[in-house]
Amino acid sequence: MVMPHTPDPAATSAAGAGMEGGRRPTVVPAPAAVDSEMTATVRRRVFSAKEKLRILTEVDQAVASGESGAIGAVLRREGIYSSMLACWRRLRDEGLLQAMSPARRGPKPAPINPLQAENDQLKQENSRLKERLAHAVGIIDLQKKVSELLAIPLKSQASDGNV
Repeated sequence: MVMPHTPDPAATSAAGAGMEGGRRPTVVPAPAAVDSEMTATVRRRVFSAKEKLRILTEVDQAVASGESGAIGAVLRREGIYSSMLACWRRLRDEGLLQAMSPARRGPKPAPINPLQAENDQLKQENSRLKERLAHAVGIIDLQKKVSELLAIPLKSQASDGNV
């Protein structure tokens, strides 16, 4: 059985291949490769107290120079807003250098009692001495039983002078 011949689309002439109404089909470029160094979430920029003070001194110098647009140039270069400057200035003027550094998040650790270490040491020593006392009492009881079995008289506590 002979099959009817169908023309190969690759073999057809360029004039008729893929042309609809005399126009060529639009070629859509492949999507660009995704940059693997980009993160999905944006991290918030955190300024240390040292950086905040450095930026504030630069802005103060720009104000002192009287140059127009100098403050804006510093703000653009550092990527910050003027409201941040106002907040940092207020903190600096209040002398809250600790407030200018980022606060540690999470539960605060319990305050350390200075007597706690000594208390723990004394508790350990007390338990050790209790064990030694129990051991000594056991030995004394054993000596009493041995002396009774061998009929060896023990000195009484009253005759030793110990009360």
